[in-house]
Amino acid sequence: MYQFLKNLTATQQVGALFVIVFGILLLASIAAVLMSLREDDDEGEAAERRRIDLDDFEGILRTSWLMGLVFWIGWMSGDWVALLLFGMVSFFALREFMTLSPTRRGDHRSLVLAFFVVLPGQYWLVGAEFFDLFTVFIPVYVFLAIPVASALADDPQRFLERNAKLQWGIMVCIYGMSHVPALLLLDFPNYNNKSAFLVFFLVLVVQTCMISQHLATRKLRKPPAAPNISDSFNWPSCWIGIAVGSLLGALLAGITPFVPGQAFAMAFIACVAGSMGHLVMKALKRDRGIPIWRGHGKGVTGAGGLLDRVDALCFAAPVFFHSARWYFGL
Repeated sequence: MYQFLKNLTATQQVGALFVIVFGILLLASIAAVLMSLREDDDEGEAAERRRIDLDDFEGILRTSWLMGLVFWIGWMSGDWVALLLFGMVSFFALREFMTLSPTRRGDHRSLVLAFFVVLPGQYWLVGAEFFDLFTVFIPVYVFLAIPVASALADDPQRFLERNAKLQWGIMVCIYGMSHVPALLLLDFPNYNNKSAFLVFFLVLVVQTCMISQHLATRKLRKPPAAPNISDSFNWPSCWIGIAVGSLLGALLAGITPFVPGQAFAMAFIACVAGSMGHLVMKALKRDRGIPIWRGHGKGVTGAGGLLDRVDALCFAAPVFFHSARWYFGL
């Protein structure tokens, strides 16, 4: 099987990757349907926990299908279509972030700037491969422009809080997510037309890390390290997830431009960044007084808890991108 895949062209290898990914997602979706159809007479706490776990599993599946389709359409249609699709993900993620963060009339100019100038501008810089400029565009120029636009609105009430909230949303939802399609444009030696594998590598190791942490937490039942922020975060489970994700990265070295040791190190960096980012986003949710971004049961933001699914990736992607670019001198 390995020899067969090795003999394929780069395009055929990436196509085979998507066949495998969609096949796994289809099997998982069938399993979710069968579990939802199973009758359960138990109405106690155990049954409620199983229903919550099934809802979480179905949410992960929906997001996995969405991201898989985004990757596939982007690969089939070219880099600019991929940038457009990831830009839409950033748009809905930022919309979700801001929907649950109260705004005032004085924020309207800043919001228009964020959604209709900063977002397309950041993705255009990525597509044009102005990597040095897109790296500092948001942390420098946008962070200075947002409070200027807000000050011109002549509304000083909670000025610092309102601007910090919007800047943080832009940083996570636009800056962080824009580094995922940027990986498609990195030019590694002898790695032509295989950049989709690099995106797949990043997403898979980070998601594996997060799922492993979740499973380890349920199994170990250790006291939380930050109980006021997360009931599930503890250091043993965190390191188990990071170790699993890093080892998977080493095993996937063959589809990357890395040797196994480099793949392990890059996966480790991504998993640490994703884990800490997930904890930070939990702190933000607690500050807003909500358990998950979509609220209880019915989605209230129009994106169905998208940030809950991509928050770790938004932190891991820029760290992974710049680590790879620095180490390989790209």
